Amino acid sequence: MIYLFSDGYVDQFGGTNNKKFTTKRLRDYCLEFTSFRLQKQKERIEKTFANWKGENEQTDDMLVIGIRF
Repeated sequence: MIYLFSDGYVDQFGGTNNKKFTTKRLRDYCLEFTSFRLQKQKERIEKTFANWKGENEQTDDMLVIGIRF
C-alpha cells in the first residue's frame, strides 16, 4: 500500500490533550491495517479522525488516498 495525504489530517487538534494528530501517528496507524480491504481502511480512517477531532472544529481540508499495488 502507498498512502498519500494532505496536512489536514495530521494537523487536526484533538485527543485527550488536544494536540495535533501528527504524521508519525498517522503512519504508524496506517501500518496497523494495510492488509485490510480498502473499504475497511476507509472506515477506520474516517472513524479515527472523528474520534480524534471530538468536539473540535475541523481545522483544514483533508485528503487521504490509498493505492494498493
